[in-house]
Amino acid sequence: MSSKLTMHVNVDDFLPATEEEKRYMVQMRPSSTFFKDGMKRLLHNRVATVSLIIIIVITLSSIFIPMFWPYSYDKMLGVNPGKPVDSSFNNLAPFTYGKTELKHIEAGEKVFPHVFGTDSAGRDYFIRVVYGTRISLAVGFFASIIVLIIGMTVGSIAGYCGGKVDLIIMRIVDIIYSLPDMLMVILLASVLKLTLGPALAGTALEKIGSNIISLFIVFGVLYWVSMSRLIRGQILSLREQEYVLASQAAGAKGSWIIRKHLLPNCISVVIISTALQIPNAIFTESYLSFLGLGVNAPMPSLGSLASDALNGLSSYPFRLVIPALVISLIVLSLNLFGDGLRDAFDPKLRT
Repeated sequence: MSSKLTMHVNVDDFLPATEEEKRYMVQMRPSSTFFKDGMKRLLHNRVATVSLIIIIVITLSSIFIPMFWPYSYDKMLGVNPGKPVDSSFNNLAPFTYGKTELKHIEAGEKVFPHVFGTDSAGRDYFIRVVYGTRISLAVGFFASIIVLIIGMTVGSIAGYCGGKVDLIIMRIVDIIYSLPDMLMVILLASVLKLTLGPALAGTALEKIGSNIISLFIVFGVLYWVSMSRLIRGQILSLREQEYVLASQAAGAKGSWIIRKHLLPNCISVVIISTALQIPNAIFTESYLSFLGLGVNAPMPSLGSLASDALNGLSSYPFRLVIPALVISLIVLSLNLFGDGLRDAFDPKLRT
């Protein structure tokens, strides 16, 4: 009789499978998280990865280069106490030297070159560009944090509470949307210059000035509305989910549900909106500094450097081109990185 028709049980069929057989039969995928999956997709995006590298290099350069650079952003090289002013340091071209430095070179001494030359006051232009980049990046990051905190708080409350609370908050948002932001910055800068100017004397904020503080206030008052609307829309769609209803039935407080359930599920929108808010803040600061409403002199900003370069545009065009290129590179890299974050972390864009 054929073995297929026998009633006896084949014991070999019940032997445990080997590791090789398990790998062949079941293709196991290693456990992962939402953040890990998003980072893998982000790193596969070459444009976003290159943009991130550029942002990191520029940020680290603005932090560490001033630590060992021999020139200061406010040091006028041709001015020494008790000696006549040496005007040969003014408006130097890149990699050129003043008369005093040329004498040192002839004597066999080493003189550190002026990579970008000097400005009209004899200050090293490279270190001023580095400090200007530091100011612009700091304004962009801190302004985005202010917008994130306020927008996330207001949007989550409006979306979770709903009803009259949502109605009142949204009407306030509509009123804020109608306010002209540039006019508010100019008015606040004029008022705070008189009120905060004496109070900032002798403090660490004196070098930055009241104009930047007014810019932070405007970001905190006006620019959070877009973030709040995005988070409100996300929470309105999430608050009817089963896990939220289960938490409410278990007696969980609204603040706990927002922190533990709703905001973590909005993290993709939060990350993307924050990343795209940074270049907007940097461009706004540069634009205001170009108009003279930025940091106080002699502290440089990329916008103020471009504004100062207009006086000698025909003779020294590189002094306008350099800060303009840095601003363009920073804003473009941040925008491309924000687009990469959106493609990587937005579940609707997954393929």
